[in-house]
Amino acid sequence: MVIGIPRELVPGEDRVALVPGSIAPLVKSGAEVLVEQGAGVRAGCPDDAYVAAGARLGSRDQVFAEADIILQVRTAAAAGTYGLADVERLSSKHTVIGFADPLGAPDAARAMAAKGATVISMELIPRITRAQSMDALSSMANIAGYKAVLLAAATLPRMFPMMMTAAGTIAPARVFVIGAGVAGLQAIATAKRLGAKIEAYDVRAAVKEQIESLGAKFVELPLDTAAAEGQGGYAAAQDESFYRRQRETMARVVAHSDVVITTAAIPGKKSPVLITADMVAAMTPGSVIVDLAAERGGNCELTVADETIVAHGVTIHGPTNLPATVPFHASQLYAKNLTTLLAHLRTKEGALVIDQADEITREILVTHKGEVIAPRLREQLGLPPLPAPVAAAAV
Repeated sequence: MVIGIPRELVPGEDRVALVPGSIAPLVKSGAEVLVEQGAGVRAGCPDDAYVAAGARLGSRDQVFAEADIILQVRTAAAAGTYGLADVERLSSKHTVIGFADPLGAPDAARAMAAKGATVISMELIPRITRAQSMDALSSMANIAGYKAVLLAAATLPRMFPMMMTAAGTIAPARVFVIGAGVAGLQAIATAKRLGAKIEAYDVRAAVKEQIESLGAKFVELPLDTAAAEGQGGYAAAQDESFYRRQRETMARVVAHSDVVITTAAIPGKKSPVLITADMVAAMTPGSVIVDLAAERGGNCELTVADETIVAHGVTIHGPTNLPATVPFHASQLYAKNLTTLLAHLRTKEGALVIDQADEITREILVTHKGEVIAPRLREQLGLPPLPAPVAAAAV
């Protein structure tokens, strides 16, 4: 079995699917690893490090021609126009594993299904105990939460910690984190290490203990949040009336914050607007907003994806791929997620088995044998449900 690692084509995507340290175990298991020349350079992984670990180097055409399994950060479906040529390179021999944006790019998934390729989406890893080490969304969210705080600290015209000096005392910066998922909790922990005074809010009241354990104050809002937690531990979408009342009660906290970091994203849906233009105008000039939900519209009404703007004296960052700005460690963590998933899918003899009766495999399968498999994606494309799987299929 040949595992191929192509170079990422989307501008700014500096991660790589496998790092040299993850090659040796795969080779020992009987796999051959073929890496496109220069694939890991932007992540601090030179070609000679891959060769030393036991991989071969080749061109992109070679990787797609020889590989049975293609490991990517962004599959062709998630690479937009940059992935069109890769779709044409695919055939029924290929199993493609990576971020596939199945709900955001359903037509691209259909095109990959038409090629007969099996596509596995890292976004769809279920949040269950035995899949934790495969959970790439959590791995990348950890990095995004950390980097969001550093971005805010570098932008804010004041320091984060309280300092007592001969020239006077400097009050600590006030940081408000909205959303206490993986990214939000890491943002709280990082801001705490930098010495800020932190408040945090999440619609899921159950996370209050986690927020307080990291040294932040949980912001209590008088709202009914009984239905706020959705499938897999993610926040569930609410109606506009809920978000309106949430914004009204949250405005006071936003107004007195020096930094606001928003992380409230709903899988497959537009991000809810939690900070209006009026709320931004009420903030102190020089304040900073880092909107980690920018990719799907943003939690701030004024956010512009992949841009930094200044409105009412407030700097608003709208990054859509912060993990790629820390490509060395992001690639290291992502490679671990991928190799753990591969170990789950491969038999002791090294064959890849697509067992749709297995909960993890069933959840992450986007296309297989010419069909779109993921139920939510089929519904989005107007396709009828498939019959329940009964047996495993070797690839």
